Amino acid sequence: MVTAALVKELREKTGAGMLDCKKALTETNGDLEKAIVYLREKGLASAAKKSGRIAAEGAVGSYIHMGGKIGVLVEVNCETDFVAKNDAFQAFVKDVAMHIAAAAPTYLSPEEIPAEVIASEREILTQQAINEGKPANIAEKMVEGRIKKMYKEVCLLEQPFVKNPDVTISEYLKETIATIGENIVIRRFVRFQMGEGLEKKQENFAEEIAKQIANA
Repeated sequence: MVTAALVKELREKTGAGMLDCKKALTETNGDLEKAIVYLREKGLASAAKKSGRIAAEGAVGSYIHMGGKIGVLVEVNCETDFVAKNDAFQAFVKDVAMHIAAAAPTYLSPEEIPAEVIASEREILTQQAINEGKPANIAEKMVEGRIKKMYKEVCLLEQPFVKNPDVTISEYLKETIATIGENIVIRRFVRFQMGEGLEKKQENFAEEIAKQIANA
C-alpha cells in the first residue's frame, strides 16, 4: 500500500516531485529501494535535486512561423553561460519555442492560472455535470477530471510535446536537466499571432506547424 508517509520519505531521499514519487511507489508495489532506482532510471531524482539551484543564465529563443503569421519568444534559464551555449540546451529552447507556436498555451503552469479563472471554470463545469443529471459525488469527480484536462490544454508544462506526444513538456524538461546536468527553468514566453483578436478566416496554424515539425 502506498501511504502518504512513504511518499514523503521517498521525496526526502530523492528530491523528486510528489506525483513522481507516488507513481514510482505504485509501479514498484511500495518498495522504497526499488522506487528510488525507478526514479533514477527515469532521470527524475537527479533532475529534482537540481531544481533548487539558481538558474540565472540561459537564452531567449524565438520561432517565426513561415510567412510571419506566428511569432514566439521564450526565456529559458540555466545555471552557467557554458551550458547556455551548449547545443543540447539550444535545441531544447528551439523545441519549446516551436511547441508554443503550435500548441498556443496560455499559461506556463497550473499555478499561474488566476484563482478566479479556476473558480469560474469549476462553477461552469459543475453546472454542466448537474445538467447531465450526475449525482453530487460523480459530478465532483467529473469536474476534477475536466479541470485537469483544461490544464493540459492551456498550460505549457502540462501539454504533450508536439514532436513526441508521449511526453509532456515538463517531462521533456526533466529529461533535459538529467542529460545536461544543470537546473533548467522555462521562465516566461509570449506568442503573437497575426490578426489575433480581429475577425477573419480562421486557419489551423497548430496543425500546419506540427506537420512542418514532423517533416523537419
